[in-house]
Amino acid sequence: MFHHVTVMKEEAVKGLHIRPNGFYVDCTLGGAGHSERIAAELGPDGRLIAFDQDETALAHARERLAPYMDRVMLVKSNFRYIREQLAKLPVPEREGVPQVDGILYDLGVSSPQLDEAERGFSYNQDAELDMRMDRSSPLTAEDIVNTWAENELAKILFEYGEEKFSRRIASAILRERAVSPIRSTVQLAEIIKEAIPAAARRTGPHPAKRSFQALRIAVNDELKAFEDSLEQAVECLAPGGRLSVITFHSLEDRICKQTFAKMLGTCTCPPDFPVCICGKKAKLRLVNRKPLEATSEELEHNPRARSAKLRVAEKLNEEKE
Repeated sequence: MFHHVTVMKEEAVKGLHIRPNGFYVDCTLGGAGHSERIAAELGPDGRLIAFDQDETALAHARERLAPYMDRVMLVKSNFRYIREQLAKLPVPEREGVPQVDGILYDLGVSSPQLDEAERGFSYNQDAELDMRMDRSSPLTAEDIVNTWAENELAKILFEYGEEKFSRRIASAILRERAVSPIRSTVQLAEIIKEAIPAAARRTGPHPAKRSFQALRIAVNDELKAFEDSLEQAVECLAPGGRLSVITFHSLEDRICKQTFAKMLGTCTCPPDFPVCICGKKAKLRLVNRKPLEATSEELEHNPRARSAKLRVAEKLNEEKE
């Protein structure tokens, strides 16, 4: 059973400003909550292209979106290939670049992936150390834990998990794997827990939470994939088209915020220059100056929405700039 509670569904889809005959992309199909909401607003000439690299999610979506499949195209692919994949589909183009009217991202791991023990995402359930969103991908969390160098492990734990005890944890992993390979999620979670000082374990989330997040991001190359995809998404938006991006932790949100800022085209010339010579032209405008957050009502039903932030930007008509 693929059950996933969609975060900020109404706000994210409203941000796209759906037109019935428009072309829209859901880069993170997941439980198909956002896709279903978008498809319901489309007319017979509208189209939704939905990406996911998880075959289980795609199979579920075929059932959930059955009433709308005349206007839905499902694509099994990482969203980092958005431009390449859109170029293969019957979507409008402009100077050889696919052009759509809205693109949505709902980042992070979906609830079913967290809840299915065999996927290896959870430190609360015993399973093989997998963590692959695309099960055909060769790299697993077990590979990283048992083969990467100590400094590489410490680096990803610190950068992707913002884990301040990253060096202690990496050292503990190397000691354990020198005795025997680390195979299971519970085994790894216990190693991490023992590596963190007792005083630091008494408060806050589970001691392994940050490390498991870091491993998941590394296995799936999530941050680089998102950065690559977002740059392409701006290219693939038609003038007036919108980007709606939901992030769940500071690393993703920073990429989104910085990418949007780069596209706002703020002049960098010294203030005493009589005319602008830097040539920076805005490609986007922010629809909401500050990111939206989940309402208290939504948080009551879905605590996982607590860290969610929604940023929405609109593509400008460059010819008029």
